Amino acid sequence: MPDKPLAGKVALVTGAGRGIGREIALRLARDGASVIAHYAHSKAGAEQTVADIEAMGGTAVAYQADIAKRPDVIALFEQIDRNPGRIDIVVNNSGVSSGGLLADLTDDDVETIVGINMLGPLYIASEAAKRLPEGGRIINFSSSVAKFPLAGAGLYSAAKKAVESFTESWARELGARGITVNTVIPGATSPGMIDGSPEYYDFFAGASPFKRIGKAEEIAAVVAFLASPEASWVTAGSILANGAANT
Repeated sequence: MPDKPLAGKVALVTGAGRGIGREIALRLARDGASVIAHYAHSKAGAEQTVADIEAMGGTAVAYQADIAKRPDVIALFEQIDRNPGRIDIVVNNSGVSSGGLLADLTDDDVETIVGINMLGPLYIASEAAKRLPEGGRIINFSSSVAKFPLAGAGLYSAAKKAVESFTESWARELGARGITVNTVIPGATSPGMIDGSPEYYDFFAGASPFKRIGKAEEIAAVVAFLASPEASWVTAGSILANGAANT
């Protein structure tokens, strides 16, 4: 594979201000892509991601949007149309994890979890589908919790499982245009959501035969492959990257 397999490509990474999204943005930049570092609230983090990419000689911009709101997503893509003026790769990384007892479910829970984890990728992909050229890539994110649902995480699991269904449908729709669509399914990963719940660290580490949780750069490596020309025959796939954890 060439040293810069993504040279000349433009990649949008949602949630690029921290965690897995930040590592993906940095990895795609190292592979030669210009990066659009999206953020919802982590402005300082996204700006740091841009600064780090520029320090390595790459090109990046940081744009804000609430992806759960379709007008925000439309406005985001209008910014992309102005600068950098094209898009080749979309990484639907943004997500929020939350759980709670079924009997305690609130409308805010539904709006937040479904909005960010399911509707957000849908809105992003809808706008991207109008712009992606032949050879374009959409890389969605699910969660191993969708494969191994935990008590109290049913809403999150369902939203992430819906993304896997989106992937299979979109791959068949967009394949005629030479666009691939895949899902990455990470387990507990650091930096990532697990850092916000350290009390579960040992539980998730013990679920893998490696007796550890994943590293964000390991997930970024899977994304880098799917974004590369080497993955031209890989589509409609759901790639489990969770160290064979059973939960």
